[in-house]
Amino acid sequence: MEENCESCEEELSVTNKILMVIGIIIYIIAIVLNNNISFYLYLISYIMIGYNIILNAIKHLFSKDMFDENLIMTIATIGALAIGEYTEAIAVLVLYKIGELLQDKALDSSKEKIESLLNLKEDKTTLKDGTVVETKDVKVGDIILVKNGDKVSLDGILEDGNAKLDMSALNGESQYVSVECGKEVLSGSVNVGNAIYLKVTKEEKDSTVSKIVELVENASKNKSKTEKYISKFCKIYTPIVILLALIVLVALPLGLNVAWTDAIYRALNFLVISCPCALVISIPLSFFVGMGALSKKGIISKGTTYLDTLTKVDTIYLDKTGTLTQGKFKVVDIVSTSNYSKEDILEYLAYCEFKSSHIIAKAIMDEYNNEIQESRIKEHEEIAGHGIRAIIDNKIVLCGNSRLLKKYDISYDIEKSTGTVVFLAIDNKVEGYVILDDVLKPESEQLVELLHKKGIKEVGMLTGDKLEVAENIAKKINMDSYHAELLPQDKVSIIEEAKKDGKIVSFIGDGINDSPVIAISDVGMAMGKGTDIAIETADMVLMTDEPKKIVDAIDICRRTKRIVIQNICVILTIKLLFLICSVCGITTMWLAVFADVGVTLITILNSLRAFITK
Repeated sequence: MEENCESCEEELSVTNKILMVIGIIIYIIAIVLNNNISFYLYLISYIMIGYNIILNAIKHLFSKDMFDENLIMTIATIGALAIGEYTEAIAVLVLYKIGELLQDKALDSSKEKIESLLNLKEDKTTLKDGTVVETKDVKVGDIILVKNGDKVSLDGILEDGNAKLDMSALNGESQYVSVECGKEVLSGSVNVGNAIYLKVTKEEKDSTVSKIVELVENASKNKSKTEKYISKFCKIYTPIVILLALIVLVALPLGLNVAWTDAIYRALNFLVISCPCALVISIPLSFFVGMGALSKKGIISKGTTYLDTLTKVDTIYLDKTGTLTQGKFKVVDIVSTSNYSKEDILEYLAYCEFKSSHIIAKAIMDEYNNEIQESRIKEHEEIAGHGIRAIIDNKIVLCGNSRLLKKYDISYDIEKSTGTVVFLAIDNKVEGYVILDDVLKPESEQLVELLHKKGIKEVGMLTGDKLEVAENIAKKINMDSYHAELLPQDKVSIIEEAKKDGKIVSFIGDGINDSPVIAISDVGMAMGKGTDIAIETADMVLMTDEPKKIVDAIDICRRTKRIVIQNICVILTIKLLFLICSVCGITTMWLAVFADVGVTLITILNSLRAFITK
C-alpha cells in the first residue's frame, strides 16, 4: 500500500513538473506575441503553473494552516492579475515553484544517499564450517569466519591469533588497528590481515553498524524543517491586511459618509498595495542569492533554511582526521639511538616496508624516495599486528611497533610520543625509530581564534583517535574542548547533550563514521573530499576541503539575514505609507501598482547585494 502511495506521489510530481514547463513556454509565447491572444495564453499559463497552489489554498481554508504560503501566493497572484499585471503574477509563481523544486530535490537526494549507508552491512555471513548464511540468522555464540578483505558483519570476540583491521568506517582513522585474541572486533571493520574467527556477541539488529544506520535514519527523520520566514510572517500579515481591507470597505461609507463606489475603490487600492509580492519574491530570493554567494566561496548549502540556522550557531565541533588534519601520515622525526645515521635508519625501514600497502609504509617510502635494490633482501615476512622481519645485507632486521620488540624480547627506551612510532632493530638491538604524524592543515591553526571573533562561544573536537593525539592537536590550535577515542554513537551523545543545554550546534566531519553526528546537528557540514554518505547527509559542504571556510559561511549567512531584515523593513515602511494614503483617497491605482511593483524591484536589487563577498 505504501509503495502504491509513493508511486502516486512520484507520478503527481512528474505531472506537476511537465505542466510547469509547458506553462512557462506558453508564458514566454504570450510575452513575445503581446497581442489580444496574449491574455488567454497568460490565463492558461497561470492555471498550468499555479493550479495546485490555488487548490491547496482552498483546501486549507478555515483550517489552522489557512494562512500559509499557498494562500499568500494565491492572493498575490490573483491581485496582480486583477490589475492587469499578468507577467508579474506568473513570474512570482515561477520563482516560487523553482525554489520549491530545488528544496525538494536536495531533500530527496539526501534521503537516497542516506539509504546507501546500508551498503556498510553485510547481508551474508560465513560460518566456521564454511556455510554461508543470512546475517540476520546468525545467533549470539556462533563462530563466524572473516577472510582477508571482507567486512566484519557482526560484533564478536576474536577466537585466536591477532587481527589487523581497517576501522576507518567506524572511527574515521586511516591507521590500521591490531586486535589481540580475546578482544572485541566491531562490525563495519574490514579484515586486512589473515583470515580470523569471531565468536558473535550481538545479533544483527544490535550490531555496531546497524546502530550507525539507525542513528543516521532517525536523526534525518526527526530533524524538523524550520518554518520559512515567509510562512511565519504570512500567518500574521495576511489575515490582518484582509481584515483591514474589509474594515476600510465598511467603515468609510458608514463612518465618514464616503460613497460606496469610492470605498470599494479605496479598499481595492488597499489590497493591491498590501499585496505581498515583494515579500514573496525578495525574501526567498535573498536566501537563494546568499546560497549563490556561498557557492562562489566553494560552500554548497542544500537549502535556504540552513543559512538562517547558521547565523544562530554558538557551538561548533570538528572531527580531527581529514577535517583539521590532512588525513595522511608523514614522517615528522627520525631518531638514531646508535652509530647508524638517520639516513641509515630510514633506508633500512624503507627496505622493510617497500612491499607493504599500509599507509605507514607509504609514508616511510615517500620520505625515503629512493630506488630499492631487492637483491639486498634475502628474506621478508610480515607479522600481522606487529610489523616486519627481514634479512637485509645478511642482517636480521625488525621493523614495527613495540609489540614486535616484546615478541623478540628486545628492550627499548623512548620518550612519550603523540605520534605513531616505528622501531628499527638490527640483530636484536634497537638502532633507532621514526615518528609519524597526521599533519595539521595550515588554516586549522587560526580557526579557533577566527571563530571566537565571530562570536562562537565553544569550538571543540570529537575524534576516534587516541587521547594523547587528540590532546596534542587540541593544544596546538587552542581548542576549548576535546573528546577522544569516540565511536559514532559517542559523538551523537555529546551533540545531543549540547542541544539539551540549549546550544545551537554545528558539526564538521568527513567520514562515514561522522554521518550520524552530521545528521543530528543543527547545521551538519562535510568536507568536500569526504565520503559520499557524509557529503549527502550534510546540510552544507565545504567543497574546497578548507575548515576555515566555516568562517566565510558564517559571514555570508549573517550578511544575507541582514539583507532579509532590511527588505522586510523597507517593504513594510513603504507599504504602510501608501496604505494610509489609500485610505485617505489620495492614491490612484497606478500609485498602488508602484507601491507593489516598485518596492518589489527595490528589494530585489537589495537582495542581489548578497552576491558581493570580500
